[in-house]
Amino acid sequence: MKKRNLDSAPWIWRTISTVSILTTLLLLFGFGYAIKDVIFPEGDAQLGTGQQTTAPAKDSGQSTPVVKDGKIRMAVIGDSLARGTGDDEGLGFVRRAGNLLKDQGYDVQVLNNMGVNGLRTDALLSKLDEQGVRYVLQQSNFILLSIGANDLFQGGQVLQGEDAPTAETLAAALPETSKRLQEILKKVKEINPDAQIAYIGLYNPFGDVKELKEPGNAVVAAWNDAAMKVLNNEDKMTLVPTFDLFENHLGQYLSSDHFHPNGEGYEQIAVRIAQEYQAETPAEGSGK
Repeated sequence: MKKRNLDSAPWIWRTISTVSILTTLLLLFGFGYAIKDVIFPEGDAQLGTGQQTTAPAKDSGQSTPVVKDGKIRMAVIGDSLARGTGDDEGLGFVRRAGNLLKDQGYDVQVLNNMGVNGLRTDALLSKLDEQGVRYVLQQSNFILLSIGANDLFQGGQVLQGEDAPTAETLAAALPETSKRLQEILKKVKEINPDAQIAYIGLYNPFGDVKELKEPGNAVVAAWNDAAMKVLNNEDKMTLVPTFDLFENHLGQYLSSDHFHPNGEGYEQIAVRIAQEYQAETPAEGSGK
């Protein structure tokens, strides 16, 4: 019996080695595909025709004129909400909004979802300098932006602290982060001055936590006010309000992590996004 086990050992090692090599190749392929998705973005096959876009050989710093064919070319950038984290269907607000606009007769294409889990304002500012990101934004005519929740609430980690944060501790980061938000909005506008830009306002995910209701509401209100001051001074820039959507429906619209929206919550945000788009851009032939 012992000799038989020894005879089978080489085959076991060969099998393990083969599986390891195949796994490594699969990981390399996935990494390469992810890089390609950023540098050479393709449209969402379920929204629009999936028209391929080609990155310029060199970023000249100038916006590339977008073909004006009546199509909505959407791009989303920002944090995990932009990514759609918490949505069991994986649609997030961007594809849900795209579907709503498509149902209303618009020709919609989602160029790229550049949301990153855990992204904060300082990291987004740096990201906006990346050639692939700038190119996608330049090719869009409807840009969705979500950022700020991780700066204020540490990605939901505030619930895990021993002591509940006070209004003062939550507001401590507000001056610097709201200043970076203004820089972000202006930078996106500089990258593509012709696109309609919708910033997704913040809600307080801890409005049902006694210790965090009042300080959370106060800091979110101050944040949204800071965003509005910038947006009101710019053309084609709007804030999509979400505070009132979630205020009394946290149990219904939040996912199990008590921070991100669930599918129903994302759908409510998507409805607001579609309404904001239509308010700014009447459909051709609609007479608006």
